[in-house]
Amino acid sequence: MTENPSEQLSALLAGVSPEIAEQQLNDKLGITFVDLTAERVSAVMPVKGNLQPFGLLHGGANAVLAESLGSILAALNAGPDRVAVGLELSCTHHRAVTSGSVTGVATPLHVGRSTVTSEITITDDEGKRTCSARLTCVVRDRKPGA
Repeated sequence: MTENPSEQLSALLAGVSPEIAEQQLNDKLGITFVDLTAERVSAVMPVKGNLQPFGLLHGGANAVLAESLGSILAALNAGPDRVAVGLELSCTHHRAVTSGSVTGVATPLHVGRSTVTSEITITDDEGKRTCSARLTCVVRDRKPGA
C-alpha cells in the first residue's frame, strides 16, 4: 500500500493551475486512491451516486475509474518531465453492481518510450470481476513552463 496517495497525486498535478486541479472528475465520482506505484495503481469507487436509470453502476463510471487508474499508472511510468494522456480506452462490462463499492486495479501491459498500455480489472465487494478494461496512453515531453 502506498504511504500517502494524496501527496503523490498532488505531485503529479504539480504545475496544473489550482482552478483546474480542483475540478477533477475523480472527486465527483468519489474515487479514493489506495496504491500508487509504477507497477500497480488501485482505487475504490462507491456505487451510490454513480448509477444509471435502471439502478446499476453506470458503465461510464467504470470507464472513468479505468481511465483514471490507467492514466496515473502511465504518468508514474512516464517520468517527471513527461506527460501521459489517454489515447484509447476499451471496457467490457461483465456483471451488474447495484450497491457497495467497486475496486479497480491497473497494471502495465506495455511501457515504452511513447506509449503505456494498462490492464484494469474492476471487482465488486465480493471480489467478483465486474469490468475488464484496457487503456493506452501516449507519452510526450512536458512543454517548458507547463
